[in-house]
Amino acid sequence: MMTNQPGEAGENEPAATEESAAAGTAAPGLAEACEKALAENKDLYDRLLRKQAELDNFRKRTQKEKEEIRQHGAEDLIRSLLPTLDGFERALQHRDDSVPEAYYQGLELIYRELREVLGRAGLTALETSGELFDPYLHQAVETVSAPGRREHEIVEELQRGYKLKNKLLRPAIVKVAVGGGD
Repeated sequence: MMTNQPGEAGENEPAATEESAAAGTAAPGLAEACEKALAENKDLYDRLLRKQAELDNFRKRTQKEKEEIRQHGAEDLIRSLLPTLDGFERALQHRDDSVPEAYYQGLELIYRELREVLGRAGLTALETSGELFDPYLHQAVETVSAPGRREHEIVEELQRGYKLKNKLLRPAIVKVAVGGGD
């Protein structure tokens, strides 16, 4: 900062007027540049927010897709194990007297453990005993005359049906009463 000494005032005045004239002409250009920079900053900030939202949506979508793939894989695996469960059930229902009881006890243990593991994965058996036929849960392969039974009551389950986490995995194959008299 310059201070004017007495007698020097005349020398510094022309320089001061030149600076103010230069500042006056530069101010409109500076204001435009500032506005342009602010607009560009706002545009870049908006783009940043959009890109962050896109990235967040991408992460959510890939997480959902990974979960669907995992669920589909588990569903396929469990569906492929259902015939094994059916085999265990048939083996345990049709016991042969010539086979030692310890063999069947071992089968029951393996069957129970397999059911527990599949149960923890979300597999549940459909209840059919005494239920009315539901085409969304059951597949009727035969209708039988059953006095004393309600119309469309399930008389016999031929193959167990299963749900996996509230989704029907396999319908129960059943016989249904017709012409009941209750």
